[in-house]
Amino acid sequence: MKGIELEKAYNPQDFEDRIYKEWNEKGYFKPGSDADSPVHAEIESRRGGQNAQPYTVVIPPPNVTGVLHMGHGLNNTLQDIVVRYHRMKGDDTLWLPGTDHAGIATQNVVERRLKKEGLSRRDLGREKFLERTWAVKKEHHDIIVKQQRKLGNSVDWTRERFTMDEGLSKAVRDVFVTLYERGLVYRGNYLVNWCPSCGTALADDEVDHSDTNGAMYHIYYEIAGGESIPAVTLEDGTVFPGGTRIEIATTRPETLLGDTAVAVHPEDPRYAALIGKHVKLPLTDRTIPVVADTYVDRVFGTGVVKITPAHDPNDWEVAKRHDLEIINILNPDGTLNDACPEKYRGMPCAAARKAVVADLDALGLFKEEEKITHSVGHCYRCNTVVEPYLSDQWFVKMKPLADKALAAWKNGEIVFYPRKWENTYSHWMENIRDWCISRQLWWGHRIPVWYCKKCGEMIVSRTDPDSCPKCGAAAADLAQDPDVLDTWFSSWLWPFSTLGWPENTGDLQRFYPTTALVTAYDIIFFWVSRMIMAGLEFTGKAPFRDIYIHGLVRDKQGRKMSKSLGNGLDPLEIIAEYGSDALKFTLGFMCAQGQDVLVDKESFKLGSRFANKVWNASRYILGNLEGRELVPVTDSDLTELDVWIYGRLDAAARSARSALESYRYNDAAQTLYEFFWNDFCDWYVEATKLSFRSGDDAEKDRAVSVLLNVLEESLRLLHPYLPFVTEEIYAKLPRAEITQNRARAAASQNCCEPCPLRILPHTEYSGMLISAPYPEPADARRNDTVAERFAVLQDVIRSVRALRAECGLSPDAKLHISLVITPLSAAEVCAEKTDLIRLLAGVDAVSFVREKPARAIGAVGTGFEVFLLVDESVNADQLVARFKKELAAEQSFADKVTAKLAGKFAQNAPAEVVAAEREKLEATKRRIEKLSSYIESL
Repeated sequence: MKGIELEKAYNPQDFEDRIYKEWNEKGYFKPGSDADSPVHAEIESRRGGQNAQPYTVVIPPPNVTGVLHMGHGLNNTLQDIVVRYHRMKGDDTLWLPGTDHAGIATQNVVERRLKKEGLSRRDLGREKFLERTWAVKKEHHDIIVKQQRKLGNSVDWTRERFTMDEGLSKAVRDVFVTLYERGLVYRGNYLVNWCPSCGTALADDEVDHSDTNGAMYHIYYEIAGGESIPAVTLEDGTVFPGGTRIEIATTRPETLLGDTAVAVHPEDPRYAALIGKHVKLPLTDRTIPVVADTYVDRVFGTGVVKITPAHDPNDWEVAKRHDLEIINILNPDGTLNDACPEKYRGMPCAAARKAVVADLDALGLFKEEEKITHSVGHCYRCNTVVEPYLSDQWFVKMKPLADKALAAWKNGEIVFYPRKWENTYSHWMENIRDWCISRQLWWGHRIPVWYCKKCGEMIVSRTDPDSCPKCGAAAADLAQDPDVLDTWFSSWLWPFSTLGWPENTGDLQRFYPTTALVTAYDIIFFWVSRMIMAGLEFTGKAPFRDIYIHGLVRDKQGRKMSKSLGNGLDPLEIIAEYGSDALKFTLGFMCAQGQDVLVDKESFKLGSRFANKVWNASRYILGNLEGRELVPVTDSDLTELDVWIYGRLDAAARSARSALESYRYNDAAQTLYEFFWNDFCDWYVEATKLSFRSGDDAEKDRAVSVLLNVLEESLRLLHPYLPFVTEEIYAKLPRAEITQNRARAAASQNCCEPCPLRILPHTEYSGMLISAPYPEPADARRNDTVAERFAVLQDVIRSVRALRAECGLSPDAKLHISLVITPLSAAEVCAEKTDLIRLLAGVDAVSFVREKPARAIGAVGTGFEVFLLVDESVNADQLVARFKKELAAEQSFADKVTAKLAGKFAQNAPAEVVAAEREKLEATKRRIEKLSSYIESL
């Protein structure tokens, strides 16, 4: 056989794009149940004629105008790993891609472009504006798709969806009307969160609260009618002076223009005489009542609260209890409106605040400004300060939906990984508020409600009405509600609307409920909880079983990545430098359940080095095929070394499968890394060099045949984490010969069951690695005796390497070692494997003795003592001098730590710091004992 050449240097840019194109064009991303899938017949035969179980994941749809950042890179990577694993298991796997129309974000992008042209959306009109928006959507969508392909996402592009495509739009309208018919959608004039910049209402969970520097303004309201309240002596002996005016503390003095009352606590003796009276509202000609309400905190501020019902949710509730007037003082753009005195009209809130404070000061009604830090709500999209705002909006009654979703969790229909997120989920569900679903935008799903201009009838319909059902007015006399639905109103239907609901499609029957949702914890409220509610309400089933919540990607200092900090990482830049496999493996390796992922650019060298190791090891093995003949290898042909590596392969397959089934990505990655780098490369491949150096042709043929068997299976084991490099190498393997020889070996053993050393015992798999079978555990591969014997060998070899390093001896030094072996222990293997010890420990001679030789330093292990002989191959004088120098340094350090612990440090320092110092001292003492023994021995 000719040797197979891999390029000398691993360069992912040579093959990643080519391989992705081949996967996609040949249909490998499609479910195996699709008749045109290249693995349709293969999956069925692998299942023994049984229908494969579906494994479905719908991608969290990125905003269509967004650019994928490292958070998307992590999310997509984790999905791709688990999808590739289940595809190789033989499951009928569908990973469905798509994008979200992102109403607020996308409209902002288009409006910013128009602003640069000196235009507004109203200059264009709704129809022309939407044409521009669809064009922007296409432009950004193409960018996102290109990014996802570079990431290596194995999604079924033939099933790609968009939240405003025809099918999903139909689903959205159907859901709105159905909820309205069930009494769960209603319209009302309520206080909502309002973004003046975006010009739209926001749901409660679309408001980000952050601590902001501000001020508490202390101002006076005069009691109307010249009345006063008396002085009061309080229980603690202090005297409240009373008087003709009251002091109020507020963070927003400009809103006093919308005050309709002042509130005090009904049991506050300071203001008992004030209840039922009126106060003059400064800067206006109005007087407002004083009401008693337990909402007021007697301790906070002055114990008097101004009530502005149209601009504070708590004040709104007070107003409802006391039947107070509600006055809206804001325009939609956040400026003051005509309900305010003329002077302030048109002012933004910040400017009005300064003007109001100045005017109060001129009237002697301003006391002081107290600097504070307080929580302020900001728009989750544009970061503008959100205003409570009174307007007509559409809402969904959430409690009936939330009750079903809570029950589904309690019944075990959905499972969170990790479990800690269950508390977040249940807390939000139990305290849920109605959802404001209308948005004052043009881009989005238009609310399917019409108003008759002639009779005022409101029509809620799944189809555009031709006439008014009440008065018969024509369609021209019907005006559709100008608002659109919240973006999340379409994405909460994503798991079933993307599969064709409300039609009973084949995909819906086959792939719903989906299997797993992989998403970040920052959208549990926005998306995850709502999807569960919608799935249960409209399909009667939870939309997925497994909910894997991963952390966020942060920089090495733990900071969230952002443009302002300049610490963001572009996944495409990482891929351009290191390759997609490096990005994927690194993120998987570092993604532990319940933790954020802390990375910088250097982090991705981990994945790059590992992919490079796979490349170089494969290149070495394939290069050894020159002049060799592949032969069938049966159980009886295996050496103890071969049995050991198959045992390690079996353990890795078990561990990786277990980890991936429970979304422990880092555990699986660690397993793969340890197996391939340490067990396979550092031990097995190195050990097989004995066969190539000293074996005859038959042994060399046997050794290379086993090597190829293990490599082929290892590539399948690694594929979900390193899809490109494994696919490229897999394509180079002489797979026909490997498969043929496995079949011949099985036949010669008369196996009636699948042979544990064969991967495809009855069916030749000729497809690409992406759909090759994932390694399965095989009990016959486990051999505890061999594992124990080889563990001793490894311990001996590691001990010799450690002694070499301890002595500062070069790898070329010709060393002699002696071994004392405990009779009948597993360490007796050393006598059988001296050639292997010499090869891997890098020593010239191995002797077996009954006791420690003179002039030797050693180490102890299970069943053995190993000694490095200090003879003519080692300069003893130099060695003693080295050890004495190290001993002096260690002794000096021990003296310092001892003195430190004897002084005030041990009394004053934290306990954990003192404990750490004691551990250092104990480690140093052990090192001193070892060095002293070395010097004595020499």
